[in-house]
Amino acid sequence: MERGRIDSLEVNLKSVFRNPKSAILLGALLFALCVAAEAQQAKKVPRVGYLTGAYLSAIVNRTEAFRQGLRELGYVEGKNIVIEWRSAESKLDRLPALAAELVRLKVDVIVTGGAAATRPAKEATATIPIVMTQDDDPVATGLVASLARPGGNITGLSTLAPERGGKRLELLKEIVSGLSRVAVFGTSTEPSNEQMLKEIERDAGALGIKLQYRDVLSLKDIENAFRAAAKERAGAVLWDVSGPISNPHRREIADFAVKSRLPVIYGRREPVEAGGLMSYGVSVDDLDRRAATYVDKILKGAKPADLPVEQPKKFEFIINLKTAKQIGLTIPPNVLARADKVIR
Repeated sequence: MERGRIDSLEVNLKSVFRNPKSAILLGALLFALCVAAEAQQAKKVPRVGYLTGAYLSAIVNRTEAFRQGLRELGYVEGKNIVIEWRSAESKLDRLPALAAELVRLKVDVIVTGGAAATRPAKEATATIPIVMTQDDDPVATGLVASLARPGGNITGLSTLAPERGGKRLELLKEIVSGLSRVAVFGTSTEPSNEQMLKEIERDAGALGIKLQYRDVLSLKDIENAFRAAAKERAGAVLWDVSGPISNPHRREIADFAVKSRLPVIYGRREPVEAGGLMSYGVSVDDLDRRAATYVDKILKGAKPADLPVEQPKKFEFIINLKTAKQIGLTIPPNVLARADKVIR
């Protein structure tokens, strides 16, 4: 029975090749199948959207860390993965449109560069996986159900570290003799702002420090906040202003601080490298690098709802001695010894 079928197939094939027209048609069919197979293969190159409220030029270290994380997992941009970079360039009202654009492109994953970008991405899609590179408290802001079981289509990394604000106040107290007043510069429109203030107020009370809060929503607010802090005799400033507002103006912020002769501690290293005094906080470069791991798992079939949100593992303390000298401040040797990096 089987032998008969084989003989019949051989006869049919021979008849096809004896007929030139049939042979041409068969060749065209095979060619079409090859082209279709190649097209299908091309479609398998994953496409990732990266959405941020900041200028890309202001977060080069972070975007390169993300690329590095992908490379470590075998993904090379432009070769076997496509990254659609979208920046609101500090105009946060543009984020919803940019998120919608990534959804229209049908990217496989959306990576968000901060809390300001995660919310518009969440509102734009309930199906495309979203990976947060950072968010102070995604549970409190309603982005995920819990850190262990996020639920929905969002997972990623949190900068949740309750001791961070207290640690920055402690460092200010160590370098500023007799410190009793600290101005806190924040951004009320940031989802995590209220929680941040509660934590800092708690720690300030334990350290015997009075706080003066200043809301910063624009560059003009930054200049006014420094003037008010100096006028109200604040001994130092704790900086917690939204990145999209402060990132494009790091040099100007450093100049305002020097002009006011106020020691300022930031939560990121970049302002210190631009002339700020010092920073203590989560290494956001490390978070971006680790975000690549989530992208890899999702592209391989994992569901965001089942991937726990991870907390920070790496913190860094940076001091700029040039700036300390400009404002007439001497950093104690025991504080310098604890710094991960000292700019001289």
